[in-house]
Amino acid sequence: MNDFQAYLDLVKDVWMHGVYGVDIGQLIIALAILSVFLLIRNLMTRFIIARIAGLAARTQTTLDDAIISAIEAPVRFIPVTLGIFLATSYLDLSSELQSFAANLNRSLVAFVIFWMLFRAAGPIGSLLDGASHFLTSAMVDWLSKFLRIAVAILGGATILEIWGIQVGPLIAGLGLFGVAVALGAQDLFKNLIAGLFVIGERRFLPGDWILVSGIAEGTVEAIGFRTTTIRQFDKAPIYVPNSELADHAVVNFSRMTYRRIRWMIGIRYDATADQLRTIREAIETYLLETDDFVRPADTTTFVRIDSFNASSIDIQLYCFTHTTVWLEWLAVKEALLLFIKDTVENAGTGFAFPSQSLYIEHLPADAERIGLAPQESPKS
Repeated sequence: MNDFQAYLDLVKDVWMHGVYGVDIGQLIIALAILSVFLLIRNLMTRFIIARIAGLAARTQTTLDDAIISAIEAPVRFIPVTLGIFLATSYLDLSSELQSFAANLNRSLVAFVIFWMLFRAAGPIGSLLDGASHFLTSAMVDWLSKFLRIAVAILGGATILEIWGIQVGPLIAGLGLFGVAVALGAQDLFKNLIAGLFVIGERRFLPGDWILVSGIAEGTVEAIGFRTTTIRQFDKAPIYVPNSELADHAVVNFSRMTYRRIRWMIGIRYDATADQLRTIREAIETYLLETDDFVRPADTTTFVRIDSFNASSIDIQLYCFTHTTVWLEWLAVKEALLLFIKDTVENAGTGFAFPSQSLYIEHLPADAERIGLAPQESPKS
């Protein structure tokens, strides 16, 4: 009987001080409290957040909708932090565990706050789109990323301070490590700084067609911290370090005011002066009367008989089209080419092609025998 009583005393002692000195019954109740708040979390998501999102959808701006969508996950975590707080408050903890629980609750609250700020930084960063007169889309994207990084660093420092970890000495210690990293990561920082210059100077924007001679040609998709993604015309992406774009000449075709056509039209030497004038005047009239081409008052446009070439008389054509879109420009150029072809043929002449003339001063005595002398036509 005494042994059984001792066993009951042992069970009672384990029940009251079994888990780090915490009563197991209190622990069960604390877990029940936490479970209740986990259920409330789902109810909050279904009803409260849905209600708020419905009210935001009625407003004219989309910013509030984006913010609510962004902070939905942190808001759903609030009941969890509240449940942990009430559960730990219910438990009869020792002084050390009470200090741990207090730091845990403070850390969870700080985590939720900075998590919400981190998620909301994206939609809030879209407000900078209204400053497009001095901020490009790439600059807005970079500022939004920087804002998120700053919030994350500040949140991490706050939680470390809660647990008694001094951030100042940690940063000082990391400074020496940073110097060593910087020496080994010079290219990384070089590309980062070059990216800032590219964005600040607005050399190109996402969607622009650019050419970096010997490196890449295509459409800019994204300007990153280290590399810029360019989609080539074969649809293959190429990732160019920002330093290459900062150190080399970049041709931005998307910013052309007009697109140029420059041709040398070779006419046969047997063409008369009147035929050459007719061809030149017809081409000039076509350029002046067609709306696809820029007028001479706005930019240089001319058609001139230019030079006597080795096998042709050259007419130089120099003009610009209003469109800078490549496919549209090809269609305009094709129509001009066909018009010139018809004009030359209607003028009674043709296009020259490279040729050579061979003049023989005298023939050998047996030229007729070996087939070099001209043959007389047979008499009828």
